[in-house]
Amino acid sequence: MSLFANFAIGFLAAAIGVIPPGLLNMTAAKISMKQGRKTALLFSAGVCVTVCFQTFIALIFARYLDRHPEVVDTLQKVALGIFICLTLYFFFIARDTRREIPKEMERSKTNRFFYGILLGALNLLPLPYWVYVSITFASFGWFSFDQMSLWFAVIASGLGTFMMLFIYAQFFTKERGERMFTINMNYLIGMITAIISVITFFKIFQHL
Repeated sequence: MSLFANFAIGFLAAAIGVIPPGLLNMTAAKISMKQGRKTALLFSAGVCVTVCFQTFIALIFARYLDRHPEVVDTLQKVALGIFICLTLYFFFIARDTRREIPKEMERSKTNRFFYGILLGALNLLPLPYWVYVSITFASFGWFSFDQMSLWFAVIASGLGTFMMLFIYAQFFTKERGERMFTINMNYLIGMITAIISVITFFKIFQHL
């Protein structure tokens, strides 16, 4: 039962995490419109390889926290600093997602799989996301940290991510894409990290 629960949580959490427009899914949509869906799926597969690795690292860390609850208070303070830095990065430093893909990138189709791995590695949000999700569900007894269950969650996270990237690549038309690409997606991500920063701050303040 724990294997099925971990798989279901891993799949749904990954899919939900990729639903909001962001760097990875919008890049998949752009590649699909400019170079075709097959190329976009190569990119998506590369992203999923990185997501699985990130999920595994996050769950190992979450398992440690689950066994050492005294560390959580310190971690919350560290997380607050990380989310504040991410907020500042996405608002003021990150590359504007409304810019066109460089021409040299448009010509290169065979390396899209490795480009997906690289771009996925630059997206560090899955790490704190999976720590939070796994510990939260574990507190309800719905998530298990034994080794086999962790692997089921890792595989499910890759499948859930791939499904949502496939949907973006499959169903984004040029007209929809042009409307979406007029928005700098980094601002949306920055707003999310800002909200998480505020929530984390109030949690820390309540324990003072």
